[in-house]
Amino acid sequence: MKKTAILLTTICLGAFLFFSCSNDSNEGIASTDLTSIGASIAIDTSNEMDLNTGLAVATSTATAKMTETVVGVCAAVTITTPNGGEYPKVILIDFGTGCKDDNNLTRKGKLEVTLTGPLTTTGSKMTIKRVDYSINNIKLEGTIEYTNTTTVATVPQWTRKVTNGKLTDLQGGVYTNSGTYTTRQTAGVDTPYVLSDNVYEITEGTHTVTGSNGGTLTLTVKEPLTKKYSCTFISKGQLQIQGGILNGVIDYGNNDCDALYTYTHENGASFNLSM
Repeated sequence: MKKTAILLTTICLGAFLFFSCSNDSNEGIASTDLTSIGASIAIDTSNEMDLNTGLAVATSTATAKMTETVVGVCAAVTITTPNGGEYPKVILIDFGTGCKDDNNLTRKGKLEVTLTGPLTTTGSKMTIKRVDYSINNIKLEGTIEYTNTTTVATVPQWTRKVTNGKLTDLQGGVYTNSGTYTTRQTAGVDTPYVLSDNVYEITEGTHTVTGSNGGTLTLTVKEPLTKKYSCTFISKGQLQIQGGILNGVIDYGNNDCDALYTYTHENGASFNLSM
């Protein structure tokens, strides 16, 4: 049986899900279980959004004057070089008490981005630290490390590591998270200072999310995930999700840029969900 669930909030980042029809007892999946899935996907989405922001400021500061506005970032951007040289470079993205980005989402607080070198150089690392930061009043904490591990110049590759991640939803639910993904660039390689044509593929990795009740979900890349820089959401690929009563697959669809995805439980029960 297929069911449909939608977010109770109007934002694309959230963790509250609602059944549009009754739940069959033999399916064994409660709305609270789907809420955990929603929170896990929201965490992945927020990580991708903040990574996009980091890439935008890193690319802009590599090609433009420090006083210029970074395209797509509704924030004050301040750049410092602590050692007096070109790198390391610390970029403070200050959203203040709130501003709406290109996705019509209200961001508050700060992102502190530290670059050890150009992101196109093997070995360079970008660290994104969240400081009193939220998206549409959903509080986000933790650090994202994005390290260039390229070995073949025509196939740029990075590892993305999340540590001390935490999402606090609108009703106070807390979800801690950590994990590492491997990402490679599959399009836009020939235009390193143009981000809009970039397409990334997350080829492997695992992410762990633990809820306030102590329940833990593990999300593992089953089929490579497609992430276009120009799209907020992952548009293709699959994640294996396991934890508690949940054992199934999240499918992001056929490469359309939308907020839709499907969870299919091991017993065949399928749920259409939206971020």
